[in-house]
Amino acid sequence: GEDSRSFHVSVQAPASMASAGDIPVITAVAGGQLLLECPEDAEPHPSIEWHREGSPLQEDARRQVLAEGRFLQLRAVAAVDGGEYSCRATSAPADTGPRVRVQVHG
Repeated sequence: GEDSRSFHVSVQAPASMASAGDIPVITAVAGGQLLLECPEDAEPHPSIEWHREGSPLQEDARRQVLAEGRFLQLRAVAAVDGGEYSCRATSAPADTGPRVRVQVHG
């Protein structure tokens, strides 16, 4: 079937968005900043977790979760930040959240 959930992505660097099958693809420029937004339909909101390549994302100086999980901010984007990102409420079954793939160029 088809899934109509979409990512609202705000990018503070030159970037482009395409689609690979049903997963949106965002192309970011190395050294820029990327802000991923978890769609509102990924509620209920008790707590939202971000995952990268299926593993819980660990926050650090460059990767920060904002607004109780609604946003994921990546600073000084590097090639290692590429991959598939997903967000889901911690109360939801695993692997049910919307996904987006990030590719880094430059």
